[in-house]
Amino acid sequence: MNKRFTNEKLMKFQILNGAQLKYIAFGSMLIDHINKALIWPNIEVGYSSILSSIFDVIGRIAFSLFSFFIVEGFFRTRSKKKYFLNLLIFALISEIPYDMFSSKVILEFRLNNVLFSLALSLITIWILDEFRKRYEDKLGKFWIIISVPLLIIMFFVSTFVSGDYDFHAIMTAFVFYIFYEKPVASAICAYLTIVKEVWSILGFGLTVMYNGKKGKQNKIFNYLFYPVHLLILGLLRFYFNI
Repeated sequence: MNKRFTNEKLMKFQILNGAQLKYIAFGSMLIDHINKALIWPNIEVGYSSILSSIFDVIGRIAFSLFSFFIVEGFFRTRSKKKYFLNLLIFALISEIPYDMFSSKVILEFRLNNVLFSLALSLITIWILDEFRKRYEDKLGKFWIIISVPLLIIMFFVSTFVSGDYDFHAIMTAFVFYIFYEKPVASAICAYLTIVKEVWSILGFGLTVMYNGKKGKQNKIFNYLFYPVHLLILGLLRFYFNI
């Protein structure tokens, strides 16, 4: 059994399964994107400003959970190749809806959607894991040194790709991978990689409550939620000229 779920002190807090955490992340993302697309562009001093601030806090939960599940998915998937290709395909599908939502244009390449960053995160820990399998027995804990040139390369790749959360996404997944069996350490260290998003601590805290169970999930919904909700919000921006 995974060591993450054998700590008696933590077990009483580990009450949320994968489905529950993912749908919390989806809800957080939806609230954040409603704020960015429909509220923030027309913000005024008063109730709309307060509502926008509240939505912004809630919206910081999503990314930490999605990054967490990239690593969780990496260890649980039957086919890492298929997992990566699915992420990449839906990143491409989501780009026009993302540009409509974020910039009110059909297509632009200045900033790309977060699925590109998550796909880069996945390929980073995949390469790292292959290095680990090959060199950990020979180098012991010093195998981690190999990660330095890999992270430097991925920094430039992520800058070129210009995905949402850019290199922070890769570093967050890297930490979740390194501390995979230590939920508290992984939550704290992963938070430090993106501490500028102060309220993301809420999402990182929720990762500690994961009990390792998948829960009842709809795979089609999980993949379609991102592009579909972005498309709807993008269309609303165009229709109401926001």
